Order: sequence, then C-alpha cells, then structure tokens
Amino acid sequence: MNGDTGTSRLARGALYVGALLGPFGGGIVTAILPELGASFQVSASAAATSLTAYLVPLAGLMLVSGTLGERWGPGRTIRLAYVVYALAAAAAALAPWFWLFQLSRGLQGAANAFTLPLLMAKLAASTQPQQLGRALGLFGSMQALGQTSAPLVGGLAAEVSWRWGFAGIAATAVVLATLTLPPDPPLDRSRPPRLRDAWTRSIVLPGLLALVGWACLSGISFLVAFRLEDTFELTSAVRGLVLTGFGVAGFLTARLVGSAADRFGVRVAGFTGLVAGAALVSAAGLVGTVPAVAASWALAGVAAQLVIVAVNVSVVSGRSRGRGGAISAVQALRFLGMAAAPALFTAPYRFDPVLGFVVPAALLALVAPAALALRRPNGGRRDAGAGHSNRRKGTAPPARLRHSRG
Repeated sequence: MNGDTGTSRLARGALYVGALLGPFGGGIVTAILPELGASFQVSASAAATSLTAYLVPLAGLMLVSGTLGERWGPGRTIRLAYVVYALAAAAAALAPWFWLFQLSRGLQGAANAFTLPLLMAKLAASTQPQQLGRALGLFGSMQALGQTSAPLVGGLAAEVSWRWGFAGIAATAVVLATLTLPPDPPLDRSRPPRLRDAWTRSIVLPGLLALVGWACLSGISFLVAFRLEDTFELTSAVRGLVLTGFGVAGFLTARLVGSAADRFGVRVAGFTGLVAGAALVSAAGLVGTVPAVAASWALAGVAAQLVIVAVNVSVVSGRSRGRGGAISAVQALRFLGMAAAPALFTAPYRFDPVLGFVVPAALLALVAPAALALRRPNGGRRDAGAGHSNRRKGTAPPARLRHSRG
C-alpha cells in the first residue's frame, strides 16, 4: 500500500515537473535577445520573433492537440512529445543559421502543444473537486516558475554561450520522457472525443480572458527586459534575475491563490487578478528604480496566477469527457495572446516606453468585468463544487430538506 502511495505521489510529481518544461523552453530567449541578435547577425526586434516562432505553433496545434492526444492515449502522446522536444532543443543549441534556429523553436512549440493540455487533464482527473483550485494553482505556478526562471538561466548561460541553455533543455526533456505518469483513464470507444466538444460557450469566455490576460501579463516580459536594458542598462544576468521574480512570486503564493479560488470562487479570483494586473503593469512601466520595477513585476506574477487559476478551474470542473480538448482550446488562446504580445506592444514601446506598458494595462482593465460571468464550478449541470458547499451544511439530503422547509 505504501509503495503504491509513493508511486502515485511520484507520478503526480512528474505532472508538476512536466509543467515547467514548455514555459521554460519558450521563455529562455527573453533575456538573451541581444546575444541572439549578435550571434546570428540580426536585429534585436528580429531576435524577439524567436518567442513568436515558439508560441504560434504551440497555440495553433493546441486547438486540436488535447482531443487528438486523448484519442491516441495521453501517456504515449506525452512521452513522444518529450522526445521531439529534446531533439528540437538540441537542434537549436547547434544551429549555425537563424532560419534553422527559428525552425527548431517552432518544433519545440509544436511538441509542447501535446504535453501541456494532457498533463493538466491528468492532474484534474486525479484531484478531488474541492482541491482543484489548489492543484491547478500549483500547476500554474510551476509553469510561471519555468517561464520566468528561464530568463535567469538563459542570462547566466549567455555569460558563456547562450547555446548551453538549450543543451540543458534537451537533457531535461530526455529525463522527463523516462518518468512515470498516472495511468490513462479508460476511453469510451463508442464515444471518442470530438474536436467540436471543446468549443462551447462555457469554454470560449475563459479562453478569451486567458488570451488577454496572458498577452498583457506574462506576455510582456520582453518589455520589462527592454526597459531594464534601455533605462537602467542592466546586464543579461541581472535582467534575468528581475524577470524571474514573476514566476517565483506566483510559485510561492500558489497554495494561497488556489485556496482563494476554491473559497471565494472563480469570478472573484479572475476579476481581482485582472484589475490588480492592470495596476501592476502600469507601475512596471512608470516607476523609476530597479527595486520598484522588480517588486511590481513580481506582484504581477501573483495577479497572473489568480487569472489563470480562475480560468482553468472554470473550464475543468464537472467535466470528464473531452476534458483534454477543453483545456487544449483554452490554453491555445492563452498562448496565442502571448505569441501576439511582441507584435502588439513593441511598436507602442518604441514610440514611447510608457505607452508600451499603458496599452496592456488598459486592456486588462477593459476585460476585467467579463470575469464576473465565468462559469462557476457549482453552477453547471454537473455540480463539481457541491462537495464544498455541502461540507458547510452537512450532507446533501439534509441541506435540501432545510431548503424545502423554507
């Protein structure tokens, strides 16, 4: 029994570790854009497209990857994706030309599209409904930690050669491919997952919030890096250290954020995260000292966690069939927003650095009221949050009797 429990914990741990890889690989270029430009003899703006080259295939394939992975077998699909990711990262480390580097980045993003939604679906399937917010909060914080520790690692690697960062990613992916995962749930062959199951009204609204939220929070890390270099003339290693605060703050507050979503509901969590995020993004572009920028950016990581936990809990609660496809669709929109961020916000920043931060802050404030319409876990036909409300009343039948008595 104890051995089975230990194996189960290790398998769940592998899900959380897997959450690190994709964002880490995507964000590693953030703090080394000048070094990439110098290495391949391209401009810093062209080097910034290496983030888009990763995120566009990730977002595009994620529209369908969750459903396809459920059909093929989640465990098998995840392992194959890890192997492809390792090969693509190795190609990036060795690439002598910018076009080949960009191609390898695209392959990394494509492989990540087949890990993220399936890992999250496995986690949701093995978690009690009343603990879902905390579990998804930790998962999201591991993603944030991966994304924002990547600039630190990339910046440190760039002190010797940025290529060592990609060599480390390749080695990590190989290790992940060997780890044990929770078993796949049985698949109903008579009703296989369909692509259209993921595109319902209860999915589209969270997806749009994820798109705007991630474009304007995590997606503007490159703007913070630009400001740290342009205004304060920091080295790549120090830029990476400041950017890491976003993920570290999200990681350290993961349990608190998840518990808040469980206790106060996804609507309050999502609205609070968007409004706070708007204020903190503005601060990151306006304050005049490095510590103030670092503090604003770190607190923005907490706001981002509130948004993404609210979105994820709203999507997966009370859903068993097609869970992977639903998660995949929302995450596709999330990363589409992140992929669009450089194209949307670089020009305003170059025109006026303050404007570069005010525009995403305004978008966050604009969509914040929409979070109040998120599907609540206890508001659907399958009451995923019933356990939470019933614990305060006792068991469900007595609660219904008390209600019927008025």
